Amino acid sequence: MLIGELSRRTGVNAHQLRYYEAQGLLEPRRGGNGYRDYADDAVLTVTQIRRLLEAGLSTQEIAFLLPCATGTAPDLEPCPELLATLRTRLRGLDEHIDTLVRSRQALHDYINATERRMPRPNQDCETTPQPTR
Repeated sequence: MLIGELSRRTGVNAHQLRYYEAQGLLEPRRGGNGYRDYADDAVLTVTQIRRLLEAGLSTQEIAFLLPCATGTAPDLEPCPELLATLRTRLRGLDEHIDTLVRSRQALHDYINATERRMPRPNQDCETTPQPTR
């Protein structure tokens, strides 16, 4: 099938499909006219790529994992290297989430501290210290 058909069947635009090819995730044949010719199983492969991307994996990680993928979930065949890659990515996500939670709390603290310094409705604004420039 041509790239337009694969795009239509998967809902992934042709630009992204060419990117997946450049990353080594898709391997179309080339017709005599130079057009990409995708096998029918490319629909499944694109579905797997999209699901793995949704899990937060990079295309480099997906290139490593994709040969182990089966089905549309995708299901992954167990092996130590595969689990190590997934666990490493999960640790990275957990660390990022922890950083975001700390940043969120710091912003809440700044907002609360600033709101406490706001003049009350019956308080004259001119008596409130103004920030210096």
